Amino acid sequence: MQRHFLLRRNLARLVLRLSGWKTVGEVPPTAVLVGAPHTSNWDWVVTQLLAWDNSIKIRLLVKESFFKGPVGIFMRATGAVELDRANPGATIRKLLAEQKSDDRFLLGMAAEGTRSKSEYWKSGFYRIAMQTGLPITLAFLDAPSKTVGWGPTFTPSGDVKADMEKLREFFKDKRGFNPDQATEPRLKEEETGFKGTGS
Repeated sequence: MQRHFLLRRNLARLVLRLSGWKTVGEVPPTAVLVGAPHTSNWDWVVTQLLAWDNSIKIRLLVKESFFKGPVGIFMRATGAVELDRANPGATIRKLLAEQKSDDRFLLGMAAEGTRSKSEYWKSGFYRIAMQTGLPITLAFLDAPSKTVGWGPTFTPSGDVKADMEKLREFFKDKRGFNPDQATEPRLKEEETGFKGTGS
């Protein structure tokens, strides 16, 4: 194991133990990670501890405004990827090119898109999975039980409503740091359909 991964793993396990958090589940080899609920900036901290505890790097897509100044250096060092919202396809194509040479490829997305309550999730994770053939893994945190981990992995069928029912069932008992701000797993495309996905 590379030295920096070993140091991060040991640090993460110490912090998790001291704070009373535990990690659960099996790390997928390759997937689009959908993390929820997303109601606090602490979500990012806990997600990093999960990654470090498992000696992996999650390529977390983050809007480019977070990469200004010294914060940007820190974000890149922890695996965050600057998403150019004017040309998101370029970012995704670059990451997929890297995937061909990596044994493990985990692309993380906060599908809620905001820490505040909203009506819908953003559908980027589903589009990427459908277009690339990557499976979707549900990652989660549950603040009341201080648990963070990996949930089920599935290949999207193209029936977006049926697939989103899986997410609703899994996340229904997970509570974030600010549960009143959580958004139910629901895509606008469940009503309008996706172009090119067969739904």
